[in-house]
Amino acid sequence: MSTTQWKYLVVEVKTTMLGSFRLEQLQEELDKHGRLGWELVNMVHATPTVSSPTLLFKRPA
Repeated sequence: MSTTQWKYLVVEVKTTMLGSFRLEQLQEELDKHGRLGWELVNMVHATPTVSSPTLLFKRPA
């Protein structure tokens, strides 16, 4: 039995000084990393201390 080893990537989507971002920008990041073989496993953007979306990806090592 083999165990899959994973690589992880954390990408912070850039925001304006007011903390906003364009949905198109988020889509571009998802498409870009998807083409490179990364799979989105989570997105963090729900706390007052995190002003920009953070995307968490994984792919086999």
